[in-house]
Amino acid sequence: MAGLLLFTMAGITAGQVQTEPRVYVERSYKNYRKKMDTNPDHRLAELKLLAPNLVYDLRYATRNNFMQRLMYPKNTRTAFLRQPAAEALARVQQELNKEGLGIKIFDAYRPYSVSEKFWKLVKDERYVANPAKGSNHNRGTAVDLTLVDLETGKELNMGTDFDHFTDTAHHAFRHLPTTVLENRQKLKSIMNRFGFTALGTEWWHYTYQSPQEYDVLDIPFRKLES
Repeated sequence: MAGLLLFTMAGITAGQVQTEPRVYVERSYKNYRKKMDTNPDHRLAELKLLAPNLVYDLRYATRNNFMQRLMYPKNTRTAFLRQPAAEALARVQQELNKEGLGIKIFDAYRPYSVSEKFWKLVKDERYVANPAKGSNHNRGTAVDLTLVDLETGKELNMGTDFDHFTDTAHHAFRHLPTTVLENRQKLKSIMNRFGFTALGTEWWHYTYQSPQEYDVLDIPFRKLES
């Protein structure tokens, strides 16, 4: 992890950093509920309610992440996506289960204030969203995940760990064992089939392509869990 942090600090100026007007951020839980009541697709759905056998490894509720500190409350045990995205992910899980595989979730909805803290350390848009634009994680349409073997519970080999900020994690990076390339392609293919698109620089990051426009949110987990 120390090596990753050193790379991250060195990579602060590696990517293009753009300055744009700051995006509107919805911080009111009441306003979020009003919009959800008007259109249920705006609901942030807890993923295990739709796919109970998902595995959670919520890294930002631990110190095992590139920030090396708790970014979410330590007792966070929930992960959310907007309703259509959550339903699509549940269908991915159902298809994978037929092959003896499943999904492990590293992160899904992420409060905007957490993204601001990420940006202070890593000002590189290849790996961290610019708060001026907001993140699809903040909108509840992006998920970080990997594949697991249901029998053993072990992750399939993807060549790097989650949040490994080097070229090795890029989809275009081909100097990897055949098994790793096949595992990445398996994940990409099934996610694409159910409406998710890959981020080129992170094999674990997928965004649900919804026709809906979703607000950037800064709603705490405790509010969503209540």
